[in-house]
Amino acid sequence: MPGTVLLLAAAPLGRGRLVDAAGVLPVLAAVAPAVLSGTDTANVVELVDPLEPQAVLTRLRAAAAAPAPLTVYIAGQLQLDRRQRLPHLALARTTPATVRYTALPWHWIREELRLRSAGDTALVLDLHADAETWQYVAERGLDCGRNTAVYGRVAAGAGRRGVAEPAYMKAVATLLRSGHRPSLGQLHEQAWARAGESGAGRDLVLAFPGGSAPRPPFAQPPIRLGLQNSHVEQPVADPHAAISARVQAGRYPEADALAAHHEAAAVRSHGTASEEALHWSEVRADLAMLAGDSLRSCRAWLAVAGVRLAAGQAVDSAAVEAAVDRAHHQWGRIKDPAPARELGSALAELRLRVPGRRSGALENVQQHLRQLQAAP
Repeated sequence: MPGTVLLLAAAPLGRGRLVDAAGVLPVLAAVAPAVLSGTDTANVVELVDPLEPQAVLTRLRAAAAAPAPLTVYIAGQLQLDRRQRLPHLALARTTPATVRYTALPWHWIREELRLRSAGDTALVLDLHADAETWQYVAERGLDCGRNTAVYGRVAAGAGRRGVAEPAYMKAVATLLRSGHRPSLGQLHEQAWARAGESGAGRDLVLAFPGGSAPRPPFAQPPIRLGLQNSHVEQPVADPHAAISARVQAGRYPEADALAAHHEAAAVRSHGTASEEALHWSEVRADLAMLAGDSLRSCRAWLAVAGVRLAAGQAVDSAAVEAAVDRAHHQWGRIKDPAPARELGSALAELRLRVPGRRSGALENVQQHLRQLQAAP
């Protein structure tokens, strides 16, 4: 089974650019696909200075849906949006005032990867950030999900010294061009040794093997970092891995039953509106999507959005917007007109409250709903 590799280089065009992210793509692209992936063969997708966050999300979603091992290499720039102060991956059109609409929310990456198993999903990151964003990551970490192995750095922007280069990612690419693919932990250490002192003490080191629950990264100069110093907490038993194994085997009812068991336990212990319970509700909604049951997935996402709103969460919060966006996406895939009309009415009411970041979302629901209502 071939692996999947996504190469993403993104940074704003113009004065807001902190890093020449695209400069590393030729070096990475020269590496044999199998070496990039660590598998016998691999499919490679390249995205260089993309313009639209939805386009990046589509490619990421397709890559994450592949059952084979997935490695995502990202060189780019992090910025906070002005409203929610959440990290985003800046794209070509991103400016400080338009982050919310022109950049890729980092939690989208986490959400797309969360159902993959711990042993076959990895992020290799060389990210640069302005002072405010760098401080955010230093204090809160960069949440990539519990099942994703993460290696790399978040570097402070060069400021008046000009546009920086992705020295860590270039070191990774140079090492891989030899044709040898060590373990990611070893590759990470060797890349730091090659990158030298470019971080000047202002790099946040990311080194978390998959299946761990990472703490916030820590600031230190780029030195050899052994895994024993990586601030990693090892799990006891991870139900997500068991669910992912069943999904990859095509045993969707078993996966859903296991998730339902944990959902019920979370409701008993923490309540219906708790993050613990809602997490498992969202997992079940994603499992329905993976099983091809768009009706059940849409209904589940609508329910999640309703619970979050009833609990007082803001209509523009990341979790609420994500639930409504996913309900919308799954609704568009429902083939049976009768339940599509039923859920479409509920979705239209919800879109009035939660318009989301994609312009025309409410109009899209209303137009499609009119078509459904006119159908026999």
